[in-house]
Amino acid sequence: MSADRPLRARSQQRSTTAQPPHHSATSAVEVRRSARRRRTVSAYRDGDRTVVLIPARMSEAEEQRWVTLMLDKLAAQESKRTLGDGELAERARRLSEQYLDGRAGPASVRWVTNQNTRWGSCTPAEGSIRLSHRLKGMPEYVVDYVLLHELAHLLVPGHGPRFWRLLESYPRTERARGYLEGVVAADRLPHLPVARGE
Repeated sequence: MSADRPLRARSQQRSTTAQPPHHSATSAVEVRRSARRRRTVSAYRDGDRTVVLIPARMSEAEEQRWVTLMLDKLAAQESKRTLGDGELAERARRLSEQYLDGRAGPASVRWVTNQNTRWGSCTPAEGSIRLSHRLKGMPEYVVDYVLLHELAHLLVPGHGPRFWRLLESYPRTERARGYLEGVVAADRLPHLPVARGE
């Protein structure tokens, strides 16, 4: 999934898919069709949107299938990048500036391995934020959401309307919450025995 060289305008058609299957509308996707492209499909991030490059002759159904597949592949690739505690603290600072006007300034932000029933926690009196190690490997927007959630708790302790208003400006709140709910639901599913070969 590498970024291709820009294609000539005459051999390329563009379309934007506002809401690809199983993905939030906050994730803009631009599909570029090329007559020169025969079989390969590639994708890359360009700011807050994803560009998917496909052959021009591909059907609408194939396009949707490939867009979904490429979004999943990019998310998996991004999830392999694990932030250290220092990077986590810097990320918290940027999120506070961007979404909370810099009002939430944690004294410490770190990963912990003793939180198995919640994704994050904070102690407002100490200004400390802890994120569960289970978030490692999840997409960055999910980690950002949990981090922002805990930053908001430094300003508002409970989960009342005032708290949720603080998270309204983060465009991927619902998508991240849905992702985490899916992880919890999957953990609750019965594990089927693996069939043995005969």
